[in-house]
Order: sequence, then structure tokens, then C-alpha cells
Amino acid sequence: MTSAAERLAANMNIGMLARAGELKKRLLFVLGALVVYRIGTYIPIPGVDPLILNQIFQQQQGGVLGVFNMFSGGALGRMTIFALAVMPYISASIIMQLLSVTVPSLQQLKKEGEAGRRKINQYTRYGTVVLSLAQSYGIAVGLEGMQAPAGGSAVLEPGVFFRFSTMVTLTGGTLFLMWLGEQITQRGIGQGISLIIFTGIVAELPGAVAATMELGRENVIPTAVLLLVLAIALGLMALIVFVERAQRRILIQYPKRQMGNRLVQGESQHLPLKLNTAGVIPPIFASSILLFPLTIANFNEGGGPEWLQLVSTYIAHGQPLYIALYVAIIIFFCFFYTSVVFNPDDTADNLKKNGGFIAGIRPGKNTADYLDYVLTRLTAVGAIYLALVCTLPELLIAKYAIPFYLGGTSLLILVNVLMDFIGQVQSHLFAHQYEGLIKQAKLRGSGKQRQPRMR
Repeated sequence: MTSAAERLAANMNIGMLARAGELKKRLLFVLGALVVYRIGTYIPIPGVDPLILNQIFQQQQGGVLGVFNMFSGGALGRMTIFALAVMPYISASIIMQLLSVTVPSLQQLKKEGEAGRRKINQYTRYGTVVLSLAQSYGIAVGLEGMQAPAGGSAVLEPGVFFRFSTMVTLTGGTLFLMWLGEQITQRGIGQGISLIIFTGIVAELPGAVAATMELGRENVIPTAVLLLVLAIALGLMALIVFVERAQRRILIQYPKRQMGNRLVQGESQHLPLKLNTAGVIPPIFASSILLFPLTIANFNEGGGPEWLQLVSTYIAHGQPLYIALYVAIIIFFCFFYTSVVFNPDDTADNLKKNGGFIAGIRPGKNTADYLDYVLTRLTAVGAIYLALVCTLPELLIAKYAIPFYLGGTSLLILVNVLMDFIGQVQSHLFAHQYEGLIKQAKLRGSGKQRQPRMR
């Protein structure tokens, strides 16, 4: 019976999807945009020898470059026009969110609604351009200094023209991805930047699994370790689904109210507070912050200043200092992003204006303090959960050179983005279903009104 009911529900969803014309257009737009993104990850920048670059990257892929390559969907390893991916945009967003809390003028812009949000987004775009130019220049200089083990430079004709063309190409690629992500958010379904990162990880995941199996076949990785990695990956996915759906529901009560000539009975509602309010933002922000200095350090390894070599040694991927900084940044952004998304004072004021209250808590400041207390405890648990999910698999990855695509950060991004995407598709389907029911009700109502006239 259960399987029959599930098949019936699936058939109904497919039928609804076939009738939802706008939803199909949105899905096709998302698919086309992601195809364009994947094509761009195979267009190389001019002036680079791909064979020598591949040899160099194979030697350094176990470090921070491998993490960067994961977020770029393999574009960095091929040194294509999307090699920087959306990491400069994410870094600029971090800077603007930090400034919007500390700078009074930006705080005022946040309170101006849509106009202020557009202004802040414009500043974020300017910051993206500046960071992209800085990172692309560092990559260009680093490429000129790279030498293959057998000899030969990764750059065919080093010089000012190569640096300029690389800066323009990589910066243009990042700005195009930023624009593409905004278009997906507005005209498609889901959050555009997250879907771009999701697509890059999914596209490279089969190759990572195949490479891991090959290492096991060659006895580089013990079979027991492979089974342990598989068990950890499945367990992490189950844990992520469970925690991301976990909520603390606070009971909100509304008293009896007089509306016009009638008395409205009191009602009760729930204020849902997620266990992990920040979602995948803290791990992405943490990776972006650590990748910015470490990318420069890795590209200048062997030929750069001594302090850069020291940074590359002590903050390399899998090292204790890297893990400690990664955990600290994740915990910081869990609390910071939660405070940006949910303001207990504003929520308490809105409840007070609408007559709502929490049983046993006085409206106003006491309600705000109670919400802040509950949210702080939830955020602490969520931060510990994110830190464990993102760092525990990294220890195995660093020890046995397992591809980063099987790590906790990538699995967290995959599961969260997929759950959000499916939820938005279902919302569109339900909205389309309700519109159909309303139209049918109007047609039936108009038909009943015309019957007496026909008689």
C-alpha cells in the first residue's frame, strides 16, 4: 500500500510539473545557465601550457590548491577563464557584512529597505572587482614562476602582456559568474551562487570517486580505510539531513481580539528556530578567508619570501593550525551570520505590536532576552555540528590523500543546496496547484450564477 501511494504521489508531482509552464521555464533556464558555466570551466586562459600546468598541479593538488580547485569545479586545475570561480565575490560579501555591522553609514543603508540593499550589493560588486584583480595578478605572477619537474615553464611568453591578459580574463570570468548567479536567483529556482558551487562539486565528484577507487586498487589506500570513508560519508549525509531539518518551535499565543463587530478567538502559532540557522555559509566563508593568503603562498612556494614559505608550511591543509583556524572561523561566522539573519529585538517588537506573547515571558525586552538566550544555545550546538562535520573527515583526507570532494564541507554543500532546491520546486508546484483550484472555484461560481439567467 505504501509503495502504491508513493508511486501515485510521484505521478501526481510529475503531472503537476508537466502542467506548470512557468516552473518548466525556470528549470530550463537554470539548466542552460549551469551548462554555460560548465563549458566555461574548459576554456583555458591564453599563454599557458596545459601539459606542464597539469604536471605542476598534480604535485600540489593535495594542498590548498586542491580545495580551491573543488570550489571552482576543476577550473583551477585546467587554469580556465573561471579559475577564480565565485570566491572573490564571497570574500567581498564577507567584508561588506562585517562592515555593515561596524560602519554607521552602512547600518543606515540596511534599514532603508530595497534601495539600501541595492546600494550594498553595488558596493559588493566593486569589492569583487578589486579582489579579483588582486588574486588574478597573484596567479599570473605565480604561473610565471612555476617550473615542471622535468623542466619547462607553465607560461609560454612571460611578461607584462601575459599578466594583463590573465587579470582581465580571470576578473571577467568571476564577474560573469557573479552575474550568472544573480540571473539564476531572479529568473530560475534556488540561490544562484550556491547552485554554481554545487554544480562544480557534482561535476568533479565521479572523477574523485574513480580516483579513490584506483588508489585502493593499487593498495595506496587500505581497503579498511576506503570502507571507513564510505561509512563516514553516508553517516555524514544522514546527520546533515537530520540536523538541517531540526527546529526549536517556540509557542506564540495571541489573545482574543475585537475586529469590527466580531470577536476573534485567541490562537496559537509556533516560531520555528533552526538548529543551524547559518546553513553552509560559515564553511564557505572560512574556506574563502583561508584560501586567499594560502593561494599566494602556494604559488610562490620555493621562490617567494621566507615568511610566505613559513605560512605555507604551518597553515597547509590538514595541519593543526589550519584545522584550528578553520574551526574558529566557522564558529565565528555561525554566530555572526545568525545575528545578521535573526534579530531578537525586532522579533520581540513585532510580536508586541501584533499582540503575541510567549507564555510566562513578559512582552518587550524580556521576550527579546529569552529569544536571544534560546538562539544562542541553538547556535552553539549548530556551530559544534558544523565544525565536526567539516573537520573530522579532513583528517583522513590529509593522511591518505583522499580527494576533497568526499570531505565534510563538500557533502554539507551538496546536501544543503539540494534540499533547498527541492523545497523551492515543491513550493512552486504547490502554488501552481492552488492557483488551479482557485480558477476552478471561480469557474464553478460563475456557472452557478449564470444558471438562473438561462432559465
